[in-house]
Amino acid sequence: MTVTPHWFLPTSGDGRTIVERFHANRSQGPAAKREADIDYLAQVARAAEKLGFEGVLTPTGTWCEDAWLVTAALIRETRRLKYLVAFRPGVISPTLAAQMAATYQRISEGRLLLNIVTGGDSVEQRRFGDWHDHDQRYARTDEFLSIVRGVWSGEPFDFTGEHLSVSGATVLAKPDPLPPLYFGGSSAAALPVAARHADVYLTWGEPPKQVAEKIGRVRELAEREGRQVRFGIRLHTITRDTSAEAWGEAAKLLDALSPKQVAKAQAQLAASESDGQRRMVALHGGGLDRGVRGLEIHPGLWAGIGLVRGGAGTALVGSHSEVADVIEEYHALGIEEFVLSGYPHLEEAYWFGEGVLPELAHRGLLKDSVDERLSLPEERYIAAQ
Repeated sequence: MTVTPHWFLPTSGDGRTIVERFHANRSQGPAAKREADIDYLAQVARAAEKLGFEGVLTPTGTWCEDAWLVTAALIRETRRLKYLVAFRPGVISPTLAAQMAATYQRISEGRLLLNIVTGGDSVEQRRFGDWHDHDQRYARTDEFLSIVRGVWSGEPFDFTGEHLSVSGATVLAKPDPLPPLYFGGSSAAALPVAARHADVYLTWGEPPKQVAEKIGRVRELAEREGRQVRFGIRLHTITRDTSAEAWGEAAKLLDALSPKQVAKAQAQLAASESDGQRRMVALHGGGLDRGVRGLEIHPGLWAGIGLVRGGAGTALVGSHSEVADVIEEYHALGIEEFVLSGYPHLEEAYWFGEGVLPELAHRGLLKDSVDERLSLPEERYIAAQ
């Protein structure tokens, strides 16, 4: 079992501070210094491909650009990079989603990965016209994924459920290969759905002990379903040539936050219905006054990002070797896929790709050496540090 690294497309904007744009939050805080225009996102995608990342996650929500459209526009900008497209099953027909995925696989020549985001906040879900409660959303996701897989069977598919029903649902041709389904969720309603449908169960970056407990529950539930599930983790990274430099960068991110900004974000995040979000908030307790190292919740794992950012709120911080150590620790628990990001996403991709990936390759944790990269035009796009 080796490590598969992915990067992230900042489709809500980017910058050298934590960009406060997330989920149900309409308040965007300080404006992003780099807007999410297609040229900048293409730079990030090409950098990720050049450096040896397997794919890039593209988020979903009213706070960012549409993931399907952005990544479809980027297919021709890259040659082998895969696109982990996040979408919400409650706001689209399952047959249409199956058709879109099948078309995407054909035009990208098999580079689609699907991230199922059930939705953990009723405020944002209602913007999409979705009035289901938390547990109903997961029950509907269960039916949705049953239909999608049925449509992909290649034969007309019938399904009658409590939330969704289709008759004779089919697509022009089944996708080849079938896009892997990535799925997250920490609640009692989410885990059985993951066990039945997920190819990869994604967790946010909690300390290893908590991650081990969670994936252990998913593994047990999947075994009851006669299935095996792979596991991934979503983290930010701050990696430098020395540990002191990395923690210095973390301190800069912290120094850029005001108590008012943190308090506002924490009030919104605390209202989330997402169990995963509540677990993220509990890691730091809103403690801006704890200082940069006071927010280190496990050696090399820093909770400062989650003071203002919804979703993934922890970062791997340290020298390239130290960051590789923490990745190896998670890998020993059964984590294979690492979905990573950093501020700014362009420069941080290079810090990780040129610093940590060679270290992981040296330890025998990558499928291929990062030196065996696809030959692309020599475009570096590294901004001044």
